[in-house]
Amino acid sequence: MTENDTTLTTEQKALAVNLDDKQYGTFVEIGAGQEVARQFFSAGAAAGTVAKTMSAYDMQVSDAIYGKAGRYVSRERLEQMLDYEYSLLHKRLDTVRPQETLYFSYAATVTAKSYSQKNECHGWIGIRLQLEAGAPASEILMHVRMLDDTNREQSEALGILGVNVVYGAFNYSDEPKIFIESLLDNLINPFGQKRIEIDLIHFSGHKFEKVENRLMNLHLVRSWCCRAVMFDAKGDSEVPMSLLRKKDVLVIRGSFKPPTKVHVDMTEAAMKQFLEEDGVESDKVCTVAEITMAELESDVETDDASFLARVDLLNKLGYNVLISDYLRFFRLRSWMRRYTQNRIGIVLSILDFDQLFDTKYYKGLEGGILEAMGKLFTGNTNVYVYPTRRNNQLITLDNVEVEDNVQYLLKHLTSNKLLVPVETWNDENLHISARHIATKIPLGQGDWEQQLPEEIREEIKARCMFGYCELPEQ
Repeated sequence: MTENDTTLTTEQKALAVNLDDKQYGTFVEIGAGQEVARQFFSAGAAAGTVAKTMSAYDMQVSDAIYGKAGRYVSRERLEQMLDYEYSLLHKRLDTVRPQETLYFSYAATVTAKSYSQKNECHGWIGIRLQLEAGAPASEILMHVRMLDDTNREQSEALGILGVNVVYGAFNYSDEPKIFIESLLDNLINPFGQKRIEIDLIHFSGHKFEKVENRLMNLHLVRSWCCRAVMFDAKGDSEVPMSLLRKKDVLVIRGSFKPPTKVHVDMTEAAMKQFLEEDGVESDKVCTVAEITMAELESDVETDDASFLARVDLLNKLGYNVLISDYLRFFRLRSWMRRYTQNRIGIVLSILDFDQLFDTKYYKGLEGGILEAMGKLFTGNTNVYVYPTRRNNQLITLDNVEVEDNVQYLLKHLTSNKLLVPVETWNDENLHISARHIATKIPLGQGDWEQQLPEEIREEIKARCMFGYCELPEQ
């Protein structure tokens, strides 16, 4: 990357691609006009870059070209488009183009703002390309959400993003994190707001064989391409909408460093009551463990490794994992509400009440803590409160102490069954502290082992996680 790359306009990026006589490819866009191709044509010298542009809007036409797909705005359809277009490009041009040609196919299938319905404005975008002459293909796929209010603005933003993708794929292939950071170039509006959100990215193929895609998805949050990313129960990066759409969601927040028996007990206790709520069905519940990136440390690489280690451990317990940069509870709830209108349950330890009811925590909100609580408990949302022990005294929702100025707010929330005490818990687990365990693990075997679920304990020991190192026998 050159020093001036970060200041390049969209037109300058498109022109730089056009003037490179090696880069040559196709643009296929479905769902928001042909704004990416237009950017390259408008920049000038497009004849050196554009082999073909196309937009197969009609479903029957699209099916005839690419084959049928379960959903037209999907990863499946995007991959069909890239397979067909990239193969056709080589078939038609290999024998007539110079050997040093770097072929690429850019594809997008999106649903932008509609005049006739209120639809989720999102899409799948990808590029398949050669980064060395004659080399096997490399590929970058991503899922995006369009944040502008009108179809015209969303189409324009997708055009800018497409230029960033093509330019970045050729210029930042050795530095995937810089590629990610470049995706929102020229996509911040005059009010400082993003026009596009990218909540999943996947690198594959010849050039990207060593790329750890989960780290790249964490970097989406670090670089403000999105506020949260998700991993399914198998540990794979997944689009939040795919996991949460039309689901009842039970989420437990924590650092999970490491996950303990008390985390499991909290989730199971809350789940029993969650399943008793009106309309909640066990086969439609998505259980999510959420880790906030507010814990970020200065050592980014070490911290990323720690995050992924915790994802692996939570997957062992069968949880989907959400990593976000949300500190306030109501922000997390608002984010989940984008994807589901079903019931949301949040599991909370009484130990976190200091944070939930600290009025200083809500500085900057016009309505302060009242506004925050109103947004947290708006519609089909409950917080299940798990007890703890302090100095051998059981602290529950019934006897927890808060500051005088929020006592009546606490009573209001409990009286209206918005804050709900869990009804069952394992008293033997109440003393367990993940922070305390984290200080004991590096010392080797000890009583901390009994405070973790067996599968978590064995995984930590097998992989020497959290500084564990089995000491040699004396």
